[in-house]
Amino acid sequence: MTQINPMAPVMVTGATGYLAGHVVKQLLEAGHTVHAPVRSPDNADKLKYLNAIAAGTQGQIKYFKADLLDEGSYNEAMAGCELVIHTASPFFLKVKDPQKDLIEPAVNGTRNVLNAVNAIDSVKRVVLTSSMAAIYTDNTEIAKKPGGVLTEEFWNETASLTHSPYAFSKKLAEQEAWKMMKAQDRWDLVTINPSFLLGPGIGPETQGESYSVMTQFGDGQLATGVPDFRVGVVDVRDVAMAHVRAGFTPAAEGRHITSGYDSGFPEMAKMLRDEFGDKYGIPKSTAPKFLIWLFGPMINAALTRTVVSRNVGVDFKADNSKSVRELGMEYRPMETTLVEHFQDLVDSGRIKAK
Repeated sequence: MTQINPMAPVMVTGATGYLAGHVVKQLLEAGHTVHAPVRSPDNADKLKYLNAIAAGTQGQIKYFKADLLDEGSYNEAMAGCELVIHTASPFFLKVKDPQKDLIEPAVNGTRNVLNAVNAIDSVKRVVLTSSMAAIYTDNTEIAKKPGGVLTEEFWNETASLTHSPYAFSKKLAEQEAWKMMKAQDRWDLVTINPSFLLGPGIGPETQGESYSVMTQFGDGQLATGVPDFRVGVVDVRDVAMAHVRAGFTPAAEGRHITSGYDSGFPEMAKMLRDEFGDKYGIPKSTAPKFLIWLFGPMINAALTRTVVSRNVGVDFKADNSKSVRELGMEYRPMETTLVEHFQDLVDSGRIKAK
């Protein structure tokens, strides 16, 4: 069991990101000192939302210049920290060069952070943001698992540079982390494996795939029908809480599926329509699978016919009981997550009324 001194600073990589912003927020609200390695610590505009949060809490935030792919650049920020929370990793579904844009940043970035951990004697625990994508690639795999449910014991088996390269990057990065952890005996590793993150960011300029998908639900892009993608859904604020609890719960160990609900795009669209009505371009129907299979690749290169065949209309089921049992997670209602995320997009002007 690893006991972390709450008075020691906590280093959080990717602090300006969607998830990490909430991790930092919760740490500051709990009174912790956060060490935030960022590319441009003098860029006040980039850091304004974190600074505003810090100003209203008992915690403190200190910035350090670092880059995910620069070996040794995290050492200064990590000095004196007992807990390191590593969230920084690219999340793009459509990329030109998967090796350069996904694999190398994910794997080499994780290796660089953990090399720094090996060099800084104060570190006792690393909490790594992994993903459900490291556990499975396509929904068709799930039915083959015992009970037809995903658990922490599985790894994705079919992801590659040409099929679901994002899932491939998450698997390789997490496996590299476990390999490096097992090669020493000073620090331990806990991973958080979330499903599809939704929910409002810490500022109106938050970007990312989650925001891109939610925007499509409201701007009319899916007006002809929403694809029946079956997914796990979880609030970004709950996932942030899972990271913090994983860091400060002495008995926490291993991987943790953090997924609030087994759901799908049609259910999400209905929840949004029930709240917002016809004021926005929220889809009212479900698109037939054959149309998604036929035209999907023309709309989005990541929407390959293999992806459509293996995921659209195919159930998603995951067991989140370990996160509930070990981290005390209580997942907020999915309706709350969706409505607050959508309202965030409306308030920031990214979704406009018809």
